[in-house]
Amino acid sequence: MSVKSYAVILLTGALSACQQTPAPVKASLGEGWQLVWQDEFSQNDLDLTKWQHEVNCRGGGNDELQCYTARSENSFVKDGLLHIVARQEQYTGPLHNSDEVSSDAEREKQATQPFTSARLRTKNLADWRYGRFEIRAKLPAGQGAWPAIWMLPTDWRYGRWASSGEIDIMEAVNLKTLTDDKTAPAGSLETRVHGTLHYGGPAPKNVYSGSPYRFSEANNPADNFHVYALEWQQDETRWYVDDVHYATFRHDQWYSTSQQQDGSFIENTGFAPFDQRFHLLLNFAVGGNWPANVNDKGVDFAGYPKQMLVDYVRVFQCSKNSETGIGCATKQPSAVQIKGKTNPQKADWYK
Repeated sequence: MSVKSYAVILLTGALSACQQTPAPVKASLGEGWQLVWQDEFSQNDLDLTKWQHEVNCRGGGNDELQCYTARSENSFVKDGLLHIVARQEQYTGPLHNSDEVSSDAEREKQATQPFTSARLRTKNLADWRYGRFEIRAKLPAGQGAWPAIWMLPTDWRYGRWASSGEIDIMEAVNLKTLTDDKTAPAGSLETRVHGTLHYGGPAPKNVYSGSPYRFSEANNPADNFHVYALEWQQDETRWYVDDVHYATFRHDQWYSTSQQQDGSFIENTGFAPFDQRFHLLLNFAVGGNWPANVNDKGVDFAGYPKQMLVDYVRVFQCSKNSETGIGCATKQPSAVQIKGKTNPQKADWYK
């Protein structure tokens, strides 16, 4: 072998080493997790003892462009997978879910949107306080595509959103568009998924905190299935992708305030708002205030129908202490420690 050939091999190897991203280190699953609920989507139809459809055209409260329907065109089970399908079609339906309003006049209100999709929930069919939640899914791509795996309070004990909290296990927007991630090389495509908590007071006094997980472009979550997980215990929440523990949010970094009848606010004590039962939601939104204002901006109407695929949903509870969920944690010291927002009514909150 010539000196020149050997030098080329060394240079090529050095460049390859520079370009490669070290593989994330997986955490060893904590001991004591006991499976308590699951859907493997192995039946021919969606199991309506586990899931219910939301049916509304209100845009999710975020100026989204879809009507959620219970039609088989928008959600179905086939080949062991749940398909949540967004379609570009003009559609008119009820403005609100029937259980969101109390009067017939409100139930009769309608709206029209340029897309249809599906949003499934386990509300009052399966609700949990604390646990490990695992969902294996493949996500849709494109400007305006907004798939989500998340949780809402079932009882809203502390008041309207976000006094009673919201837990986002995984959200992604605009996958495979040109990323606006300032930490990524110029020209990179969007690969991030996000884990987030919403808390604080009733909107507009709500706040949120979270952290992204960045995939390599070769492993974009729109091209491959990945397992998205959350471990939620009394005093903290932890987020995972393919068993990589990437973020933790401690209870001393969140807060909840409730508005009283006289307009004043009180701060809720203990671990509020994340100390009540929550239920799961799976949905595929199109457009909305977040995706339409980042990456390429707006909504690309081309390429529909698009779908979010879900292989399974599994819920575990900690057998060591089901009342607090503490004792089964899966942890890595490299996980980001999320810093929360200060309660504006409590200036010494961090002191």
